[in-house]
Amino acid sequence: MRPVLHTDLRDAARALMAVPARLRADQCRRMLKEATWADKYARRTGRPHPLWGNGTLSDAARKRVLAAEPTLDDSGYCDCLALVLLGLRDRLGQVRDGF
Repeated sequence: MRPVLHTDLRDAARALMAVPARLRADQCRRMLKEATWADKYARRTGRPHPLWGNGTLSDAARKRVLAAEPTLDDSGYCDCLALVLLGLRDRLGQVRDGF
């Protein structure tokens, strides 16, 4: 996956807000995997992946329905942002451990 920027966090959280709460953790893991796979594809072929984009988390998120962007005082949005950050932290731990 390409380096994660604020835009990636925002778009991923908006994608999570657009699905029921019970599906969000799986959706988050899926977006992180798709961004990783798309980055590998783009590096190998020189083109964005046709389904998952250019390897950014933002592109993986934007392949989905995005909720309107709320302000940071929206607790649901904060929950989704936290879920994305926790997913990134877990993913970094797996990469560091060789998975």
